Amino acid sequence: MAVMSIILQSLLVLYYVFSGFAKVVGAKYWVDIFNNLKIPQWFRIVTGLVQLVGAAVLVVGYWIADAIVWGGIWLGITMLVALLAHIRVKDAIGKTMTPVVFLVLIFILTILNADVIAS
Repeated sequence: MAVMSIILQSLLVLYYVFSGFAKVVGAKYWVDIFNNLKIPQWFRIVTGLVQLVGAAVLVVGYWIADAIVWGGIWLGITMLVALLAHIRVKDAIGKTMTPVVFLVLIFILTILNADVIAS
């Protein structure tokens, strides 16, 4: 299980670094998504910073296992809010599935590492 956890953790770190950075710098793709969701652009920057912090916490998790769970909770809440934003504007299922997929992946990573918090 440890190998699967490290692979999943690494993929999520890459995604959230890329996604967070793109939001902060104002990539057209993310500007358009936030306009579609009727969310102010300043919140796009906040969301990007939140994702970069979550990615950093997951990186710390390579050395301090507790950090994986806390980073998972942090990013899980972020994805839950993203999902609710898509539902609020009645986005197509294809657009709504992205936060669902990442919420599931974060949930799996968190469950795989939840035993370190319990001990």
